[in-house]
Amino acid sequence: MSDWSRWVGREEVRRDRIDAGLLTRWCASLDRAVPDDGAVPQGLHWCLCLPDAPTAALGEDGHPRRDDSPASFMPPVPLPRRMWASSKVDFVRALHAGEVIERRSRIVSVTAKTGASGQLVFVDVAHDTLGDGELALREVQSIVYRDAAPPGAPPTPPPLVAGTFDAGGWDAVRTIVPYAPLLFRYSALTFNSHRIHYDLPYATGAEGYRGLVVHGPLTASLLLDLARRELGDNRLRTFAFRGVSPAVAGEPLHLALRTEGEAIELGAFAADGRQAMSASART
Repeated sequence: MSDWSRWVGREEVRRDRIDAGLLTRWCASLDRAVPDDGAVPQGLHWCLCLPDAPTAALGEDGHPRRDDSPASFMPPVPLPRRMWASSKVDFVRALHAGEVIERRSRIVSVTAKTGASGQLVFVDVAHDTLGDGELALREVQSIVYRDAAPPGAPPTPPPLVAGTFDAGGWDAVRTIVPYAPLLFRYSALTFNSHRIHYDLPYATGAEGYRGLVVHGPLTASLLLDLARRELGDNRLRTFAFRGVSPAVAGEPLHLALRTEGEAIELGAFAADGRQAMSASART
């Protein structure tokens, strides 16, 4: 594996504007009303300052191709499978419709590891998001690149087994079925052309998944929306999530929340109780 140290510290600045149409489409996708005060729901920042590579510059997986040039923000890790592994977000203040957005991004670290599934490379990226020149949130995202699934490997995640999600001990549970139209809408909102979210033959044949994969930040956004339903709009000061196992489109997904003082535990679970995502937050 190459030495990626010269990518550490690489910076990128992108600009955007929050328009009313984006806010309306976001709320429609999550089956909620548009806020009367124009405040932006927590999680919508993942739809801002997006990569805008030309279609001709996309790789086989649908992500922008990466190379060794100074113009390539992310390092050209040769491993073929990419996933958004985790994020840690500090919400400083709410964003509002109409604000001019600037996102300042920096590569914090590039770390190669070997796991049970083969080689892994983790790229941690720090983002500062400003609205009208004022800091609104800070986030560190961890992106993981992985080896291809070996020939004959069982699909990921494993098939559903007998069993059910145990809702006991949770303060609130909401069950949804993330069908393909929701995945399409989220891909459109985030300008994400990763084929695992819409191209079933590619997802199952090339990357070894059992079906279309629910976006990690979509599951995280659904958990943020559960927190909103229980606690009110823009109540969280911090939010962190980690993908545990892929959620599959068309299957029930149980979203759960429990509180202890200011601390909040959240999770997303498959129909048989397999955990897809763990998360925590503070108010």
